[in-house]
Amino acid sequence: MALLQLQGVTKAYDELCVVDDLDLKVHKGELRCLLGPNGAGKTTTIDLITGRQKVTSGTIALEGTVITNWPEHARVRAGLGRKFQVPAVFKGLTVRQNLEAAFNRITNPLRNMLVLRDRAATERVEEVAGVVNLKDRLSDRADVLSHGETQWLEIGMVLTQNPRLLLMDEPTAGMTTQETHKTGEIFNALKGNHTLLVVEHDMSFVRQIADRVTVMHMGRHLAEGTIAEIEGNDEVRRVYLGHGKGGQHA
Repeated sequence: MALLQLQGVTKAYDELCVVDDLDLKVHKGELRCLLGPNGAGKTTTIDLITGRQKVTSGTIALEGTVITNWPEHARVRAGLGRKFQVPAVFKGLTVRQNLEAAFNRITNPLRNMLVLRDRAATERVEEVAGVVNLKDRLSDRADVLSHGETQWLEIGMVLTQNPRLLLMDEPTAGMTTQETHKTGEIFNALKGNHTLLVVEHDMSFVRQIADRVTVMHMGRHLAEGTIAEIEGNDEVRRVYLGHGKGGQHA
């Protein structure tokens, strides 16, 4: 059984169909990259999976449970974690405090204090900080981090909740080449134990991380396969590859 399955998912605004009858399966432990030109419907697809937008038709299932009409918070509790393209961290807090805030889902302030002193919570925060290359920055405020480190912090904030499925929307946007490569190392360390669906446009990064690649075009499923199969697909090359940054564009 697929961890995530979309069947006939469509999102339309009056006459405009942004996602058109999309089928997609992502299996447990897989790292799937979602590619396509601008306007292909990639981010909208992520929005539909997380409940940020409502589907017009079709079904979305998480490990066989249909979550199509669930609100966003219920999907988070069911195990969906999302990182947006623009980092959303607490700039005035330290790296540790950001990770603690993300780890804790309890709203009662007194219970917050008790939870954050819990050894398991501390160990989880330090474990995640190590995974995202920030263990030496735990005491630093988020506003002194580089752009890449800020992206890693938000990835860590998602990871603290140990989601079943991580949804990443252009996680390397604005990163240096070195930061992008380190991000690839982080993702490669995650896959297998975690399942990831990544919207990305940097083909060198996709080559570094992807198990399988799905290409969208004009809201529809265009092709799917290994990175080698995708790069050798004539239709994909026609509509996507060979345009934009470094020969490719999203």
